[in-house]
Amino acid sequence: MAEATAIIVGVGPGLGAALARRFAAAGMAVAVAARDPIKLGPIVNGIATGKARAYACDATSERQVQQLFAAVTQDLGAPDLVVFNASGRVRKSLLEIGVEEFERAWRNACLGGFIVGREAARAMLPRGRGKILFTGATASVKGFSGSAGFAVGKFGLRGLAQSMARELHPQGIHVAHIVVDGGIASPSRPQDAAKPEALLEPDAIAQVYYDLYCQPRSAWTHEIDLRPWVERF
Repeated sequence: MAEATAIIVGVGPGLGAALARRFAAAGMAVAVAARDPIKLGPIVNGIATGKARAYACDATSERQVQQLFAAVTQDLGAPDLVVFNASGRVRKSLLEIGVEEFERAWRNACLGGFIVGREAARAMLPRGRGKILFTGATASVKGFSGSAGFAVGKFGLRGLAQSMARELHPQGIHVAHIVVDGGIASPSRPQDAAKPEALLEPDAIAQVYYDLYCQPRSAWTHEIDLRPWVERF
């Protein structure tokens, strides 16, 4: 485990930061990537083991994703675990959302997942092992009113994960999709004292991702859904 390398694309102060902490605690070298690397400083500095390193990357740019994988492989080693955690949410009526907004949401949630997932597979196939995890949402399985842009992107990401799993599992690469069904707590969105435990705790979600990473190939999970015990579904 000490020599394993993880790449997390789409890191913020909530789930992305929790994933970085959990993987680093397990002894992994962790690359955290986001469009704006400045916000990654506190996350990297908050990992006491010094196992994390920040990288700038727009997941919708093929060139930048390829540069990210090349840099991480050189700095930390070839990736054993890749998490696509980026998203694109637009809350607008179908009659109000613009074409550019819709396309941007799809690019962030789905196209980025394809590019990152493809590069992860290319890096892992020569060794015949690795884990690729995609962060989904309630919108991955239900398209709500006013959420057309988000739902299309997340539905597409789920389909991508299914297709990748069927192609890559026989080659030793584990692909899993995690449906996060509910809001996630973060420094800017703490639990409401009037509704305790209404939000998912990032560290609890991160533990599930780590458990997926540890699964033996004789019993792989492709999809799992997570929600607070008080969530209606």
